[in-house]
Amino acid sequence: MKADHFDQQKLLALAAEDVALGQLAHRRRTLPENAAVETATASERELAAAVVRAETEVRDLQREVKRLEGDVETVRARVTRDQGLLDSGSVSAKQMTDLQHEMQSLARRKSDLEDQELELMEQLETAEATLAEAQQGHGTATAELARAEQQRDDALADIADGTARHEAARTEAAAGIPADLLALYERIRTQTGGTGAAVLKARQCQGCRIELFGKELAAVRNADPHEVVRCDNCGRILVRTAESGL
Repeated sequence: MKADHFDQQKLLALAAEDVALGQLAHRRRTLPENAAVETATASERELAAAVVRAETEVRDLQREVKRLEGDVETVRARVTRDQGLLDSGSVSAKQMTDLQHEMQSLARRKSDLEDQELELMEQLETAEATLAEAQQGHGTATAELARAEQQRDDALADIADGTARHEAARTEAAAGIPADLLALYERIRTQTGGTGAAVLKARQCQGCRIELFGKELAAVRNADPHEVVRCDNCGRILVRTAESGL
């Protein structure tokens, strides 16, 4: 295939845009900000779960404290009632003895309940402190997640802007290349997954970084300037310039 030597050189601008677009695509796939968002998301979820656990423990303890308070109040009411009967003088000697025994039992019961209540109140105080710490940690994690997401979105916006600019430049570069040469370039680009042409510099293909020797070098050196030559190693179109070393 033949193509004007200057048209072949236009392929280098097209290849440069494809390299830039490939780099942007790679950056998008490997964006460190994505990993940061994943880490921040995992931390936020873990701390959110810690808040739920702490809230559940606080509610359970509050419910138990309330139950004990009710039991203590019931005992107190019973003591008040029995004391009233004793003070009234309207009970028999046997009833008085029974009431005194019952009040002794109630006093022990009240003491036990109050000890349990005190212990639960201490546990509740600890649980509330744990909840406050978990809530603070979750708030920090939520803010960190928002910051990570914003940094990721900014990076993606930058990539999208760069991609749009290089796609426009690529379209402009492709417009000045003959259709048959452009079609060959695109076919090779699809095969290589990168670019369809590379400059030959100091006898080295800049696409695969392999230097030409022997018959391959001689063939390129002797080829007509308008002949489209390709690298035997990577298949790209070799664009010859004054720096090719031929």
